[in-house]
Amino acid sequence: MVPTGQFLEELRVFEQHRQEWALSHPGEFVVIQDGVIAEGFFSTYADALRTGLQKFGADRNFLVKQVWITEPVYVI
Repeated sequence: MVPTGQFLEELRVFEQHRQEWALSHPGEFVVIQDGVIAEGFFSTYADALRTGLQKFGADRNFLVKQVWITEPVYVI
């Protein structure tokens, strides 16, 4: 995956660590903002979002992403 547009730096950091995180934290959530990784991994999206808001604030964009080796595909 080649990230483009918004969250370019955050997706670059995620891809850089994807393999190691997928082994140590599969299915958990990570929070990244401008290359800064919030401390820890989170078992729920809500916990990760709450931490992102506390660490980075509501007025700044940050990425909450679930850690998988390959992205799941959902058919609707």
